[in-house]
Amino acid sequence: EYIVALEKYRHFGKAAEACFVTQPSLSAQIKKLEDEIGAAIFMRSKLPVTLTETGELIVTHAKQVLSKVEVLKHIVPEQNNSLKGNLKIGIIPTLAPYLLPLFIKDFIDTYPDIRLSIREMRTEDIINEIKNGNTDIGLMATPLNDGALKEDILFTEPFIAYINKNEKLYNKKFILPKDINPDRMWLAEEGHCIRNQVLNLCELQKHSSYENHLDYETGSIETLKRFVEKNEGITLLPQLATLDMNEEKLNMLRYFKEPAPAREISIVTRHNFIKTRITKLLKASICNNLPAEITASTKRKVLPVIL
Repeated sequence: EYIVALEKYRHFGKAAEACFVTQPSLSAQIKKLEDEIGAAIFMRSKLPVTLTETGELIVTHAKQVLSKVEVLKHIVPEQNNSLKGNLKIGIIPTLAPYLLPLFIKDFIDTYPDIRLSIREMRTEDIINEIKNGNTDIGLMATPLNDGALKEDILFTEPFIAYINKNEKLYNKKFILPKDINPDRMWLAEEGHCIRNQVLNLCELQKHSSYENHLDYETGSIETLKRFVEKNEGITLLPQLATLDMNEEKLNMLRYFKEPAPAREISIVTRHNFIKTRITKLLKASICNNLPAEITASTKRKVLPVIL
């Protein structure tokens, strides 16, 4: 625990504080471990503290050991069907503000002894946190095509075009991906999986002005919506982001012809994840609180997640 903490914080004082011990105690125990294995784990001559080559291997295995210890702690409660414990969740920012309010209150009211710790993270960070054992599950777009992870599909969510009234596409009732002019698109910034899905759908990477288009980026879906409303242009929204719109904004939505492009949303865990009962309860709570617009049976084409 001490060497993993020091690797994380790269500072003896901060690592000691995180482990609830004094700095001399943490430093002494790490030195003792280094003496036992006969090799230095950290280079102390530099600030921040850095790992040696051997230290990188040791810390990697230490994280795996701590992950196994965490599994051991939950075996008995899981076998006893205990509805207690903590669940650490990572969720992508383009999903969090629209999905979490739908089920959080219901889940907490139904299972008051289960504590949810939720963080918004990008897809790549959630994957790393799950593999390192720092996060239990991810609520994110799939498929990820990662053999180390297990995906349990929750729903598919269609994309809908959001179009300023001054755009030519505003006069169409239904649209096709080829109808979209890449130069008129507002995109999420790099690092968001939804950006890559939109790029793939509209084949923007093949467009001659793609490099110039990269000047038009922003962060959140809500910001993208505001750009379209107050300026000109087009963006693509996942359907959950459209459900609370007033009539004026609803008139700016244009649906794709079937099969509509969509993103697949799943619960993602490690294959050996032990908290299966709590995870099933979470899945049920999410699915039971999804709006009818999402659960309606329609033809949807799931866009790949490209990292």
